[in-house]
Amino acid sequence: MSLAPRAVLVHRRTEYEELLARHGTHGQAAFFLAARGRSADEVRERHERAHRALAAVAGSVPLTWRQTRVERADLDRFLFGPEDVVVVVGQDGLVANTAKYLTGQPVVGIDADPGRNPGVLVRHRPADARRLLPHAAGAGAPADELTMVAATTDDGQRLLALNEVYVGPPGHQTARYVLGTEDPAGAAGPSETQASSGVLAGTGTGATGWLRSLWQQSSSTLGLPAPTEPRLAWFVREAWPSPATGTRRVEGLLGPREGLRLTVESDRLVAFGDGVESDALELTWGQSVRLTVADTRLRLVG
Repeated sequence: MSLAPRAVLVHRRTEYEELLARHGTHGQAAFFLAARGRSADEVRERHERAHRALAAVAGSVPLTWRQTRVERADLDRFLFGPEDVVVVVGQDGLVANTAKYLTGQPVVGIDADPGRNPGVLVRHRPADARRLLPHAAGAGAPADELTMVAATTDDGQRLLALNEVYVGPPGHQTARYVLGTEDPAGAAGPSETQASSGVLAGTGTGATGWLRSLWQQSSSTLGLPAPTEPRLAWFVREAWPSPATGTRRVEGLLGPREGLRLTVESDRLVAFGDGVESDALELTWGQSVRLTVADTRLRLVG
């Protein structure tokens, strides 16, 4: 007997909740904000809108379904099941934070505060949930299959991201490494020893954010991928020319099964996805990491 679908409502603590956790009471939080020219009423209003949105979505879950909630900070400890319909209530970035923990479950993005988010990934309003959830649980429900990026180390560690993976120093030091590409058969292409602020490889979804800023800053002529294209774009940040390091290979595109390989020549580098530094791969001298189009895709409904 198959299990009924489970609605997993993903949310994050509001700014107001974080202020209360730090200052203890509304009055103390209001004093702290007033001293900096901000209003606690505005922050609390956004908090209340977010909670109204979450309550509206929870009330739209079919009565025959199971449901649960998970806060962003607990995503790495939450076990998603194959029968789950994941409902992200919040900002676009919360969808990206959730995507790396999924294995093909449908995702419905609900904008908790319309007008403050671009709405690239949280495309729907809370009132849409009643219609969307049964639709998302249906077999073969139409969804955008968004490309993800994978980082795999030579000792078997793996990281997924929806927007981009950054490889570089954990602080403001210089990253030193050897960078090279690999063709679909795994054959190595030309390589170059570099010193830079790090390397970014991202998807078409990421091309609306950090990746695009690098593309614009470098006046690149690369054609950035679309969100559903199985391609990645990569850029080297602030490559430094010296007698021992080059700047010839600072951007490129990766197709299916192609790879970008970095071999570390620093004491410590990190690789993390979608800006979540707390969930990073640690890389040490001589270790390699390979960036590729991921086998997993994000199924975004609507």
